[in-house]
Amino acid sequence: MDRPIGMFDSGFGGLTVARALIDLLPAEDLVYIGDTGRYPYGPRPQPEVAGFARELAWSLVKEHDVKALVVACNTASAAALDELRDALPVPVIDVIEPGARALVQTTRTGRVGVIGTVGTISSGAYHRAVDATGADVELTSLSCPGFVEFVERGQTHGEEVTILAERLLAPLRDADVDALLLGCTHYPYLARVIGDVMGPEVTLVSSADETAFAAARRLGDLGLLRAPGGDDVAEHRFLSSGDIAWFTDLGSRLLGPELCAAERWQPAI
Repeated sequence: MDRPIGMFDSGFGGLTVARALIDLLPAEDLVYIGDTGRYPYGPRPQPEVAGFARELAWSLVKEHDVKALVVACNTASAAALDELRDALPVPVIDVIEPGARALVQTTRTGRVGVIGTVGTISSGAYHRAVDATGADVELTSLSCPGFVEFVERGQTHGEEVTILAERLLAPLRDADVDALLLGCTHYPYLARVIGDVMGPEVTLVSSADETAFAAARRLGDLGLLRAPGGDDVAEHRFLSSGDIAWFTDLGSRLLGPELCAAERWQPAI
């Protein structure tokens, strides 16, 4: 029970899930790897992303002895989730299924949308997840190349981002959706811009909180939650395969004071 929860993402986006998990389960230790040395995952072929996911997941299991794994990356979940669940000796929680459930519960009209990276959308993972809910909805899915890169540069508002959002999101406005799932963990950082472009009648759904709730339920069911209280302070470790100073600086601004220093994670060569 005292082992940490492991998480990984292609970069900074998964910090939205980390923030939700820290807030919901403040007693839990956390180890997060941001693979900023190889981001973005979205344009990469699925077999390559699956290879990265395996490497990151096994690193967390073998080197950090995590008790559960949160795949805090939609692209990696779409490429490798089933394989990771079959292979790893710990429970694996993803961001796709919780987000899909929240999306269909939010809509009033049955017209819903999801935006994500090219890799996530082309995989069809969200269509399958929404279909699995059994809800009678019409889903419009759309890839948004460029959004991740803006977030990774720390540029989450301004004219450039707004112009790109207006161009990319036009088909969703034409589809008259009333609920939109931010199907990439980077996208909540652009929520204000996306919300302004989509208009007040569209409810934005972020999978970060839903994923944290799903993780808490799963760990509770398995008896793996750390007992709250006591004198021990939860330890949160953050590792990056890229520039450590950059990860620490931008990551602390995105996550908060828990990310005061980052460590090096070295992928296998």
